[in-house]
Amino acid sequence: MKLKHLSTGDLLRSAVKEKTELGRKACAYMQKGELVPDELMVDLIEDQIGKKDAAPGFLSDGFPRTVVQAQKLDQMLQRQGQKVDLAIKFDLPDQVIFKRLSGRLVCPSCNSNYNIYYSPPGRDLLCDNCGSKLVKREDDQEEVVKNRIAVYRRQTEPVEEYYRSQKKLFPMDAEVAAEELFRQIQKIVSAHSSSRSLN
Repeated sequence: MKLKHLSTGDLLRSAVKEKTELGRKACAYMQKGELVPDELMVDLIEDQIGKKDAAPGFLSDGFPRTVVQAQKLDQMLQRQGQKVDLAIKFDLPDQVIFKRLSGRLVCPSCNSNYNIYYSPPGRDLLCDNCGSKLVKREDDQEEVVKNRIAVYRRQTEPVEEYYRSQKKLFPMDAEVAAEELFRQIQKIVSAHSSSRSLN
């Protein structure tokens, strides 16, 4: 779709790995499954949005996670003559979320993803692509995942109402096959882009 992909999870993990000031501050929250404070997340995103590139827009993955972050994002974009067009929410039952996160394994070499419940590697704990030993992220440990879900319900669900009230929220059934989910997302984004260009 030629959109810049801003994954706050990837950005935070990179900051932790590189031991930046943000990474050091964020690490303690991430290890417990807590949300990184609003001011740190806003600074991280503002820095990324401010970078010039050829993308006509961006897809924010994992931000905003609180109403304060959503409001700050609107303010940031307004200063640049932009706005949030769509908020897509993937609907899943808590038990499915738990299995998807707690069962996740990642390859530290090539970043391939596996899941012990849904898509296990062909060889026990070894990457099918490069043969490296797979690892489980600290924030995917079972107790941390349980807390992440509880924190989401408490702090992030209100963001849904924020975008619903602006008629920008599009809930989607995330239990369908990934290919079908992507097809539906493309349809929504294309329809929105077409209607916007006509207005």
